[in-house]
Amino acid sequence: MKLVALVTTLWAMCSAISGPSHAQDWPQFLGPTGDAISTETNLINRIPDGGPKRLWSIPVGTGYSAPSVLGSRLVLHHRIGKEEIVQTFDVTTAKEGWRHAYPTAYEDPYGYNNGPRCTPLLNGDRCYTFGAEGRLLCLDLATGRKLWERETAKDFTIPSAFFGVGSTPILEAGRLIVMTGGQPNSGMAAFDPQTGATIWESVGQKNWEGVPMTGWPGERTVSWQTWEKQASYASPVAATIHGQRHVLCLMRQGLVSVNPTNGAVNFSFWFRSRANDSVNAMNPVVMGPYILISAAYFKVGSVLLKVKPDGRGVEEVWRGTGLEVHWMTPVLKNGHVYAFSGRNEPDASVRCVDFLSGAVKWSRDEAWRPHSSEQPPV
Repeated sequence: MKLVALVTTLWAMCSAISGPSHAQDWPQFLGPTGDAISTETNLINRIPDGGPKRLWSIPVGTGYSAPSVLGSRLVLHHRIGKEEIVQTFDVTTAKEGWRHAYPTAYEDPYGYNNGPRCTPLLNGDRCYTFGAEGRLLCLDLATGRKLWERETAKDFTIPSAFFGVGSTPILEAGRLIVMTGGQPNSGMAAFDPQTGATIWESVGQKNWEGVPMTGWPGERTVSWQTWEKQASYASPVAATIHGQRHVLCLMRQGLVSVNPTNGAVNFSFWFRSRANDSVNAMNPVVMGPYILISAAYFKVGSVLLKVKPDGRGVEEVWRGTGLEVHWMTPVLKNGHVYAFSGRNEPDASVRCVDFLSGAVKWSRDEAWRPHSSEQPPV
């Protein structure tokens, strides 16, 4: 059994401050507001020589799931052997709490990691996880007792994705909203967070059949075959635009906005590579009425969209390849986005891009030297 080490984010990252401080909860993917921005203050502005002081570390299994923190509990979803495991630890001492395990047979078809990809979602007294094979699970946060589960792959007729399930659910408008990728019109679904019952299903053939808006000359008309992959590796984002609440989903075919209450589609915008073996994986980034989406396969690049005042459509503001985001979501700060641009380590750069114009303000090469070692250069 191969284990990897999880080094918690509980580094000694704060500068000396008077009196005790309470760290902010990080209860879902990309933090409390879903934008990878913390409201913590008094943080250091430079990593010290030799790195920050490590408070504790623990051996864990495989997976791409990030840990989530609520109060004194850290929750991790990982895989050891033939089981996916949801496990809690004390955030200060690393003492193990409850543990919930279930069997999995998932094997990544490309030879990558076989562990879960989605981050636990913590809310009140509940913990929600979404496994690599589509098991949607609700656990009691205090005890780990299973409250309900859904086998989404069976319930919604979902074709196998390239890398398993990798879109973390969100809670919005009293619904657990999930990118299921179901056919023919259940690419998105909402569940009752208390019972797991389906509230609505939406998105599919009715959105994506026809002429795609990719910007490629001579693009063929898409005829839906009822077995298209719909799910991507981006997670839904909730935002208020022109006074209306939207759930924005960058799916495999492109961006779609749904009404979180009833699943009605506000608008959809085709955005994907011409190559079949490609994915969208960046969460939409929102500023006012503007939405930024990006991908890194075969010069898809980025596009900035502006939502129309009635919330029923979008228009392009700019499109370009100054930013080509693969697996991360850019951080928006003072009208600029900061992100890694490039598909893989050998061609990656970190860039600052003006949000409203797409102009690259600066770029720094972060590529690994190919074939030099298994670790990035220092």
